[in-house]
Amino acid sequence: MYGIARNAVVLFSGGQDSTTCLAWALTNFAAVETVGFAYGQRHEAELDARPRILDGIRAQFPQWRGKLGPDHLLPLEVLREIGGSALTGDIAIGIRADGLPTTFVPGRNLMFLGAAAALAYRRGIADLVGGMCETDYSGYPDCRDETIKAMQRALSLGLAKDFTIHTPLMSLDKAETWRLAGRLGGERLLELILEETVTCYLGDREHRHDWGYGCGDCPACRLRAGGYERYLGAPVK
Repeated sequence: MYGIARNAVVLFSGGQDSTTCLAWALTNFAAVETVGFAYGQRHEAELDARPRILDGIRAQFPQWRGKLGPDHLLPLEVLREIGGSALTGDIAIGIRADGLPTTFVPGRNLMFLGAAAALAYRRGIADLVGGMCETDYSGYPDCRDETIKAMQRALSLGLAKDFTIHTPLMSLDKAETWRLAGRLGGERLLELILEETVTCYLGDREHRHDWGYGCGDCPACRLRAGGYERYLGAPVK
């Protein structure tokens, strides 16, 4: 446990990873607030998923209902204005000449953490929780543990407050993330993740697979599907 009297702010996108992190925070902290970001993402369906997931948690998990506090949605459209990413513009999903995926949004997690820390500061909170992971990550340098630790120090110095950034998925692969969700919330949480979370880079909510909704072809869908297959120990559709 991270402290019965401590509160946390969870970076909550509406995806599988951030929903698992939200469950982790609700298990480990006295009270939890959530923050999402509207940055002009093509897969804005994830923003629509956020209230559905929060409502599902309040309705299905009485042990967490009283801990789940306000939700915040902050605009960061400057990321779309900067452009250059397949997640914010009409760019094909692939690999750039420098080896990074075209879905990399430069500075995204750094801006997310900075905005979340400013919000947490105003709310009297010093613990942030994010779903960054360097085990199964898509080549994003701002998901690395080294980056997060550096950001934690920068925020603590810049705000004159000792912030802690918790990344419970940092060393987990996608199969282990499914297992963690099962340990935290059982079949009900797994079902909520399957039915409501949005991972697909295209925000596809029409095609239902064993592992949830998505186009089935983008890197995020393939990663989620592969992890679910390893979690089950059998092929999925």
